[in-house]
Amino acid sequence: MNNSGKFKEILALHLPKSAVSYCLSLWEETPFSFSVKNPRATKLGDFRYRKDQKIQSITINSDLNPYQFLLTFIHEVAHLRTFEKYGMAHAPHGKEWKRTFQSLMLPLLSEEIFPKDILIPLKLHMSNPAASLARDLFLMKEMSKYDQSKRNTAAFFLSDLAPGSVFQVAGRKFKKGETRRTRVVCEEITTGKKYLISRLAKVDPA
Repeated sequence: MNNSGKFKEILALHLPKSAVSYCLSLWEETPFSFSVKNPRATKLGDFRYRKDQKIQSITINSDLNPYQFLLTFIHEVAHLRTFEKYGMAHAPHGKEWKRTFQSLMLPLLSEEIFPKDILIPLKLHMSNPAASLARDLFLMKEMSKYDQSKRNTAAFFLSDLAPGSVFQVAGRKFKKGETRRTRVVCEEITTGKKYLISRLAKVDPA
């Protein structure tokens, strides 16, 4: 388990400065093991509940911008507190988790924490938070403005392109097909194979 000083140092590296004390207080109230992981394609963070362990674990990806890191952190702490209160007798993203998430986020919904362009869609999102941020395209687009990563400097999201459009990503050329919730069926031009690509993927129109 992280000690308080070490945990605060980790938070200060990844969170908006104005949110560090609040997030530290959440950990002090309900301690958990915390680690920052290398980027994972399938998730931004996770919470693992083990009945046989007194201290539970939360991990978050290292490549998130400060505002996305903060939102993911509170999302996972909400899971922890919901499991502490209800055990397995609730749906993972059911009403109990939603209420807990909303309660924990409420003190953060101000321009002291989030820029206004994020705060407006974030408040709307928190009226009925979804299991995945990827389902809230507008919020994710506003969040992405603050990404520091230079691994992909493309200016377009896959969702911005019309069906049938040809685009490139990671040096490969695709044709956009139908959208299925948070992902898009895309056909690779050279092989004819079809792939599901996140509608939030940054792409280069061909």
